[in-house]
Amino acid sequence: MVRRPDRVRRAIGCVAQRSGVDLEATGHENLALQGRLYGIGGRALKSRVGGLLERFGLGEAADRITKTYSGGMRRKLDVALGLVHRPEVLFLDEPTTGLDPEARADMWNEITRLSSEEGITVLLTTHYLEEADRLARRLAIVDSGRVVAAGTPDELKAELRGDAIHVELGTPEPHALVRDALDRLQGVHEVVLEGRLVRARVDSGATAVPAVLGALESRGLAVAAVTIARPSLDDVYLRYAGRAFSQADVAHETGGPR
Repeated sequence: MVRRPDRVRRAIGCVAQRSGVDLEATGHENLALQGRLYGIGGRALKSRVGGLLERFGLGEAADRITKTYSGGMRRKLDVALGLVHRPEVLFLDEPTTGLDPEARADMWNEITRLSSEEGITVLLTTHYLEEADRLARRLAIVDSGRVVAAGTPDELKAELRGDAIHVELGTPEPHALVRDALDRLQGVHEVVLEGRLVRARVDSGATAVPAVLGALESRGLAVAAVTIARPSLDDVYLRYAGRAFSQADVAHETGGPR
């Protein structure tokens, strides 16, 4: 009889933020040991280890000591370790942190494949909102330990009607002066200032830009650049957390609230 804790352990795989790879062992040895810990042996283990090494592009490096692997190769091995026992649910804690763009794209493709082709439920935490937008079927935004919004990426972005407008001022200006210029404009909402950057929600970007530029310039505020975009997950985070996601990262890294 299999006890419930054992059933749960076999049903889930976990890839922590910090690598769990044994740097003094080879890639093959890491995977073989993980398999034996889950009671896999013989031909089944040999086949599983070989298949994972090939799937993650580590076949040629299988017999190399893993301390010689690149960061991207170690991260791929971490994910392979979490998959040795064929879990139904895979937890990934910031799997692409520190990876170069090519390695990150490879990881995105593998996560997509695991979900779509193998039917594995993937629970992913990430600091990259573009990653969540691309990969998640459903997501939850957590701020200070509390879920402040949840839904599909499209559902959350659809809650923000209109456009997002970003204005870069020529020089840092007093926030009170900028707010005084913009608060009186119709169709301009949720103005947030971050140094020289002014973010706002507008009903219509095409009509709001001339009015915003005119209001700023009438106060003697020089504008270096202006962009209009459809709502993004960063705008969603700004709506629910009261600050941009980049600011949340800084607060988290310095020990402040997130």
